[in-house]
Amino acid sequence: MVQTASPTFSCEDWQKGYESLRTERSYWIDEVEGEIPIALEGTLFRNGPGQLDINGQKYGHPFDGDGMICAIAIKDGKAHFTNQFVKTPEFLAEQKAGKILYRGVFGTQKAGGWLRNIFDLRNKNVANTNVVYQGGKLLALWEAAQPYALNPKNLDTLGLENFEGKLEAGKVFTAHPRRDDHTGDLWGFGVQPGPQSKISIYQVNTEGKLSTESQVTVSGFCFLHDFAYTPNYRIFMQNPVSFKPLPFIFGFATAGECIELRPNTPSQFLLVDRQGNLQTLETDPCFVFHHCNAYEEGDEIIVDSVCYPDYPKLEPNTDFRNIDFDGVVAGQLYRFRINPKLGTVKRQLILERSCEFPVVNPRCMGQKYRYAYIGAIAKESGNAPLQAIAKVDVETGKQEFHSFAPRGFISEPIFVPRDRHADRHGAEDDGWIMTLVFDAAHNRSDLVILDAQNIAGKPVATLHLKHHVPYGLHGSFTDQVF
Repeated sequence: MVQTASPTFSCEDWQKGYESLRTERSYWIDEVEGEIPIALEGTLFRNGPGQLDINGQKYGHPFDGDGMICAIAIKDGKAHFTNQFVKTPEFLAEQKAGKILYRGVFGTQKAGGWLRNIFDLRNKNVANTNVVYQGGKLLALWEAAQPYALNPKNLDTLGLENFEGKLEAGKVFTAHPRRDDHTGDLWGFGVQPGPQSKISIYQVNTEGKLSTESQVTVSGFCFLHDFAYTPNYRIFMQNPVSFKPLPFIFGFATAGECIELRPNTPSQFLLVDRQGNLQTLETDPCFVFHHCNAYEEGDEIIVDSVCYPDYPKLEPNTDFRNIDFDGVVAGQLYRFRINPKLGTVKRQLILERSCEFPVVNPRCMGQKYRYAYIGAIAKESGNAPLQAIAKVDVETGKQEFHSFAPRGFISEPIFVPRDRHADRHGAEDDGWIMTLVFDAAHNRSDLVILDAQNIAGKPVATLHLKHHVPYGLHGSFTDQVF
């Protein structure tokens, strides 16, 4: 049965979730509704901008906020919460100065107008986009720089991670890697953008060692946040964007404000095979931040992605807390059928409702799958903040929703299999969906655990934190308890 919900929400409620969390805490979560499953054991790591202002001087875009890692360790039906900021040199310098010292990529300028920003082309490594545990390393990721290594036991910052020099100075590592659940390897990439952009494809094995699988050069400026993975291909969507650097160089705009979607220009799929060969195929214009999954079927490659009709950027001198959602472009889940032999791409709509942050059962990464889980708006049309979790059966088209409207606002869902070692013949949706939900009624965040087989039903458990966590970006779950 499809669960519907009230479409109403309060902008004032939604804005509360963008208040900074300045305190670093460590405590047992002692207020729980329902019961944490005994079989659920491991650590949920989340990353996102924890600080969105300095002494009231606000960052111009949430993506410019300082990265804060949250860890929720679960064992024996109990849970422990810890959070820490990633102590980058830039974070420490701004904390000491008590003001913004760096331009942000997306919307933040130093006070004082263009004369204070002209020719300042430094990037502040905000380390705020994702956090993954691989080969004994806990890595805070931001795609325009090297990762920061953290101590997984207490989240202390250890320093930049260059994988024993294999990630050379000036090289970057994606904030959206993909793990092959069958081998345990983590796959990622790095982009050096320019008139000719270079994409490096990386493998991090189960011992935390990095190697470069291949490098390809593509025409034009590349703005890539994510990629899709199959055993034989690494798949990128080359969004048809242009970068006009002069306003950035002369201090009038941030780098992100200088990116625009070129009108009436096809998007391109970039297919890189295991030998490093590149094939480019055109499709209808769109913009993609996130891919859900990809797999190979006969002569075709199936790629499911959240597509926008335009690049969803903020205009200069606007406040992201005062968004008119009716004027914001909506992302929708599409399926692309790519035939490399014929050079064709076909597209069909999977989920019409505005949505973001798609995930699948990790054992299905790069493989044929049936169920996608994704953050969605609570109403059927238009646009709004994400307030629901959708379960989409990509074989039958059935859609189910769990809504937290009108006063709950969700983060990216995480799928945790009930049995991490189950073979592929087990039920694909046998597991839990975990998501942080900002509860505006109590001005705090909850970790909500849903039964993935009954997404619309009552939560299995709701863990009430003692405070709110600002809206985050990405995270991951490991079966190790820290």
